[in-house]
Amino acid sequence: MVRLWIALGVAALVFYIYSVADCALFDRSRVRGLPKPVWVLVVILFPIIGGILWFLVGRGRRKADLARRVTAPDDDPAFLGKLRLDHDQEERIRRLEKELAELDDNGPDNDQTGRRDG
Repeated sequence: MVRLWIALGVAALVFYIYSVADCALFDRSRVRGLPKPVWVLVVILFPIIGGILWFLVGRGRRKADLARRVTAPDDDPAFLGKLRLDHDQEERIRRLEKELAELDDNGPDNDQTGRRDG
């Protein structure tokens, strides 16, 4: 039974230190509910309850988490733009390969080597 109390005490101490550090180092613009200095006081004065309240109420989400939505690829403009760009590049490669094949089929002229210095 004593080991259980020691383990719970160590866990509470670790949670307390982590919640105080997280609250103190957290970005001020993402704090919800109370101003950041008040949250630090709440977490320090009420170790376990303050830490739980900090993580449930005070700690805001990242803006990317709020704005990110799962969309199907055909509804994602960035994905569609990439597809369009890939298609344009493939079309350009096909056109260049066709031009090169036509140049190879025509072959060089009999008496002209393409040089102008001679």
